[in-house]
Amino acid sequence: MYICKTLSRKEFNSVLNRMAELTNANVDSMAVHHETWISQIKDAMNVNGGDVDNATTTDYVMHFFTFGWKIMFALVPPAGMLGGWLTFFVSMGVIGFITAIIGDLATIFGCLINLPDSVTAITLVALGTSLPDLFASKAAACQERHADNAIGNVTGSNSVNVFLGLGLPWVIASIYHKANGSIFEVPPGSLAFSITVFTVAAILAILLFVVRRNLSLFGRAELGGPILPKYISAGFLVLLWISYIMFSILQSSKIIPGFAQS
Repeated sequence: MYICKTLSRKEFNSVLNRMAELTNANVDSMAVHHETWISQIKDAMNVNGGDVDNATTTDYVMHFFTFGWKIMFALVPPAGMLGGWLTFFVSMGVIGFITAIIGDLATIFGCLINLPDSVTAITLVALGTSLPDLFASKAAACQERHADNAIGNVTGSNSVNVFLGLGLPWVIASIYHKANGSIFEVPPGSLAFSITVFTVAAILAILLFVVRRNLSLFGRAELGGPILPKYISAGFLVLLWISYIMFSILQSSKIIPGFAQS
């Protein structure tokens, strides 16, 4: 009897220890930021943030291609410093620096292959600046219960690109030209045609979400649902993007007419 009680007590303590280890692991996985630069750099240098046991082949491939970027962003101050404000402003500066580099490289590449600047802007530059939003929306769609964060991230990021990405440079340029007594003018080019095509594509995308929400065929959901309708919806959205790129390229190449400039 004493031996049985002793073994039961040992097993009970083992179970408690195991539960404590799992609890600590879950709490660590729920952490949204690092406290030190060392932990950030350590996670950036390891595959899958150090969780090598659960790393897939895709994780290793992405780690190889993004290693330099991961190290660069690991040098940003940890979010625990100064309530996160230091991280916010430094991150904004790093993102702006990288975006400027991507824009210059895309422009140089477009000149080398004789690609119009407008086409370079809506393809290479747009992809370079929007791929992070794509991955963030994909993660939100997989992890969140609702589609709000996935779709809201796309619309929110594009709002920043349009209102802040255009508004702030224009304000700075206007102040500079006013101070120097010159006039700040930007020729529209094919902007009207491109915006029109984009607006039509955006309206069709919104109508798709409305239809998906109200038809049981799509599971009455903006994202996911039955397999076949899900892939059809994804293919339709990709087709809208390809159509926008194609029409913009054709108009920039003067193959199809644009809108008359007044």
